[in-house]
Amino acid sequence: MKVIILGAGVIGVTTAWYLARQGHEVEVVDRQPAAAMETSFANAGQISPGYSAPWAGPGLPLQILKWMCSRNSPMIVRPRIDFAMFAWMRQVLRNCNARSYEINKARMLRVATYSRDCLDALRAETGISYDDRQRGLIQLFRTDREVAKAHRDMRVLRQHGVAHDLLDPDQIAAFEPGLAASRHLLRGGLRLPGDESGDAHMFTQRLAQKAEELGVIFHYETTVRALDASAEEILGVRTSAGRMTGDAYVVALGSYAPRLLRPLGLRLPVCPVKGYSLTLPVTDESRAPVSTVNDDTYKVAITRLGDRIRIGGTAELAGYNTRLSRDRRAGLEESFSELFGGGDLSQGVYWTGLRPCTPDGTPIIGGSKRFGNLWLNTGHGTLGWTMACGSGKLVSDMISGHQTEIPSLDLSLERYFQ
Repeated sequence: MKVIILGAGVIGVTTAWYLARQGHEVEVVDRQPAAAMETSFANAGQISPGYSAPWAGPGLPLQILKWMCSRNSPMIVRPRIDFAMFAWMRQVLRNCNARSYEINKARMLRVATYSRDCLDALRAETGISYDDRQRGLIQLFRTDREVAKAHRDMRVLRQHGVAHDLLDPDQIAAFEPGLAASRHLLRGGLRLPGDESGDAHMFTQRLAQKAEELGVIFHYETTVRALDASAEEILGVRTSAGRMTGDAYVVALGSYAPRLLRPLGLRLPVCPVKGYSLTLPVTDESRAPVSTVNDDTYKVAITRLGDRIRIGGTAELAGYNTRLSRDRRAGLEESFSELFGGGDLSQGVYWTGLRPCTPDGTPIIGGSKRFGNLWLNTGHGTLGWTMACGSGKLVSDMISGHQTEIPSLDLSLERYFQ
């Protein structure tokens, strides 16, 4: 079967890899000159199934009100008339209850833990390296309230067999010696030993090379303009390089998937949520992270990638605006400086990207009920790197007519219409 994949980020490339491994003829189309040049380029670097959780929870509405008064708020809403964003926000609020939170978190954990297992197998098969470390993640809590909230998440982790430990500040410093000088700021931490870290951009580009060795064709610097469709199937894709046709089509365009599918009458509840990162060189090993931590107060991730440190965070609702904000950088720098300090902030490379977020946190993975040969693999939010391999394997199995290795019916677009 000939499969055309739209998008060469980490989601599109992993999908291409698994499809090629199953014997399909695969072509990938992307507007950039190489793989992983947009959202996958400089994300937080965490592969964190244990940290997988929806933003929509019982306390979110009140928390947003408090953040509005905070100088370094982890969530920003830029005032603008955007009816799609308003509809998405209404759906988020409908998920801000305990029952929805537990259902959504359980789904996300299912996909994320499966994806980590797929990545482990891929790494063993290919020997691929990407500044990866398998040393766990620690979620840092600065307040007793954050520690209390962690107990709710721990119940779900126990139900799904996810290893975890609640640590006191001294135990945190034992795992992350660079935090020894700042442990007085901490009330506790949740350690997730099964979580990992690595450079998603490096991984994606190296996997794209391996996919090419399997025969995958990449059409870079090629803009996707529209899909041609009949009443029941996709007939082709119009691009800046001409029309392309295949037997099946996979939309892995992240935040831009709704724009492509809207003319076909498909409404994807995916909203672009802007995130920022800062990448800086390590200058003092004794004060740098060993692996990866999440500062729960600032909602900032701090990750070791080889001889670099990646600091990522902020959720900004600003449409498709990708301009860099000086204020957002200050928040990333403040979190890092208070906790670690073993990197040169003056040499930091500042970046922003758009995360494709669904209102319930779970990605949209599966076929389209309306078009029999259209498949969706988008909406992974902040967890695209965490869920990439599992999502690619799921879509590959679906297209190939194989039974998926984990339950997948509730991952499709149809869950929003039930």
